[in-house]
Amino acid sequence: MQARLDLNCDLGEGAGHDAELMGLITSANIACGAHAGDAATMAATVALARLRGVAIGAHPGFEDRENFGRKEVPLSAAAVGALVAGQVAALRALGPVGHVKVHGALYHLAAREARWADAVAEAVRATDPTLVLFALAGSELVRAGTERGLRVAREVFADRTYQRDGSLTPRSRAGALIEDEAIAVAQVLRMVREGVVRATDGTDVAIGADTVCLHGDGAQAVAFARRLNGELRRAGIELRAFGP
Repeated sequence: MQARLDLNCDLGEGAGHDAELMGLITSANIACGAHAGDAATMAATVALARLRGVAIGAHPGFEDRENFGRKEVPLSAAAVGALVAGQVAALRALGPVGHVKVHGALYHLAAREARWADAVAEAVRATDPTLVLFALAGSELVRAGTERGLRVAREVFADRTYQRDGSLTPRSRAGALIEDEAIAVAQVLRMVREGVVRATDGTDVAIGADTVCLHGDGAQAVAFARRLNGELRRAGIELRAFGP
């Protein structure tokens, strides 16, 4: 069983309960003004993270507020790299940044397609090779980051279901989201304890977990974060930001 785990959450997206969530997580992925956020929310979220001792990371995504960055935007690999680098730089202007986790449609593109994975990983490496890259466990982005010598945190999801190939079930499909807290907690505990996750077809898929994503935009986000935090601690798992 894994003894240590990072809990990360996407914040600065206007959900309204960042302050409450900040006390329950160990890493914050802060929206950088594209899919959500602006200079004021970035500064406020960074200040909250510093106050609570939470690791600060950039959360760049497509510039598509209408779809909250969850719709694929046709861009070249060079444009994707510039998009990521520019948003990371905007957050770094406010102070030290330790990790990068791309958002929404860009995250899923980089997870499944080598071209986009390479563009994202190269942008992170060129910006600062000491940055940690958060990437979907078992994905192309893990491969791309590792090949470039980046420290990669394998990310798993508490409230999303998985497919047989280890990818997340697309949000457009029924059953993509796990709404029962008990089932979501059990999924995380099994991933940490046994290194597997049950796919929607009933098969067990091997998975590595360095960091668990908690979505901060749900109505019950705070209650679920509190429950998962408590359950993991009771299971003897130390909650700490990803590190050596």
